[in-house]
Amino acid sequence: MKIHEYQAKQLFHEYNIPIPKGITIRSAAEVRQAVAGLGHIRMVVKAQIHAGGRGKAGGIRIANSAEEAGKAAEALIGKRLVTEQTGSGGSPVGHVLIEEALDVDKELYVGFAIDRVNACVNIIVSTAGGMEIEKVAAEAPEKIWVELIDPVVGLRPFQVNRIFYRTRLDPKLARTIGGIITNLYNLFMDKDCSLAEINPLVITKDGKIIALDAKLNFDDNALYRHPELTDLRDDQQENPLEVEATRNRLNYIKLQGDVGCMVNGAGLAMATMDLIKHVGAEPANFLDVGGGATTAMVKEGLKIILSDKAVKLVFINIFGGILRCDTLAKGVVEAAKELKINVPLVIRLEGTNVEEGRSILAASGLYFDVADSLKEAAEIIAALIRPEERDEKFKVQRPR
Repeated sequence: MKIHEYQAKQLFHEYNIPIPKGITIRSAAEVRQAVAGLGHIRMVVKAQIHAGGRGKAGGIRIANSAEEAGKAAEALIGKRLVTEQTGSGGSPVGHVLIEEALDVDKELYVGFAIDRVNACVNIIVSTAGGMEIEKVAAEAPEKIWVELIDPVVGLRPFQVNRIFYRTRLDPKLARTIGGIITNLYNLFMDKDCSLAEINPLVITKDGKIIALDAKLNFDDNALYRHPELTDLRDDQQENPLEVEATRNRLNYIKLQGDVGCMVNGAGLAMATMDLIKHVGAEPANFLDVGGGATTAMVKEGLKIILSDKAVKLVFINIFGGILRCDTLAKGVVEAAKELKINVPLVIRLEGTNVEEGRSILAASGLYFDVADSLKEAAEIIAALIRPEERDEKFKVQRPR
C-alpha cells in the first residue's frame, strides 16, 4: 500500500526525522489562512499523488506570496496530474502540501528496501539526491553505497558510520545524519514497510538537515497488524477494479492486454500469463482467487474481470486443491447467469472434484469452452483470438 507524501511526513515526525514546516489543504479557499501560519514568504506547493515525476509535470510549484500559493493550489486541486509514472490518464489531485522553501546546499538520497536476492533489508545512500535512484544507478553508480542488514541483528552502528563516511561529508554531520538513518530504519521495521525513501535529504545553507521529500510503501500482507495505516489509504489513487478486488479479498492487478485471467495460486497465474503470451495474446490482468476462495469470491472475481472493457476473452485456469473444482464451477455458473457475458469463456479444470466441476458446467444450460489440458486451452485461446485461423471445432461461446 502506498501513502501520500504528507502522510509519510507525519510518520517521519513521529520518529524524530526532521521535516519542513508545512500544512496540507484540500481547497484553494483554505490557502490564505493556511500559509499565514507558516510565517514564510517563499513557499513550495506540492500536488499529492501516488506517483513520481511531479516536478517535471508541473505538480511542484514555487510561490513567493500567499496569493501565488493560492493560484498554484487552485491550479492543482481537483485536476488530474499526468507524469511519466501515471500513464496518460493521470492521477487526481485531492490535496496539496504547502511547505516553507529551503535554501539547499547539498542533497542526499537515503532509502531502505527489501533485497529479495539476499533475503534481507538493505540501506541505499547516495550523494546524488533529488534524482531518481534508478537513473543514478545507471549513470553514476559510483555515487551509490549499499549495506546489507542482517535480519537477525538488524542495522548496526558501524554500518551507519561506514556508509556515512563514504559520502565524504563533514564529520560534524555524522551524528545527525546517522540518527536520521537509524530512525528511518526503525520506522521501516516497525510499520512493515516494503520501501522507505528520503529523496532528497537536504543539508541547508545554514546547516540544518531536513527530509525534503518522503515516500513510504507498506506490505499489504502485514496491514492486519497496523489498522492505523489502513485509514491512510486513498482509493482515488488506485485502479477502481483493484480496489473492488481488495474489498472481496482477491489479488487483482490490472494489465494492458485483452485476455482476462482467473487462477488460484500466484505460480499458476504467472504460468497462465506466459501461456497467453505464448499463443500471441496479452493478459488483461493478474487475478488470483487464492486457495480458500468461496463461490461468492469466484463470482465477484469474474464480475471484476468482465468490468474491464478491454477484455475480449476470459480464461479460467484452476488446479483444484483447497479450492475445489466444483466450488469454482458453481461460482462461474452463478456469475454467468447473473451477468451478460458477451465474450468467449475458456475454462480448464484439474484436481480435486474435477469431474463434479465439469458436470456442474455441463448441466448449467450455459455454453463454455472447457479444455481437458493446458495444451487444449492454449489451442482454443489461439483460435478465438485469431478468428481467421480458427478451426471449425472451436466455437465462440456465450451464455444461453
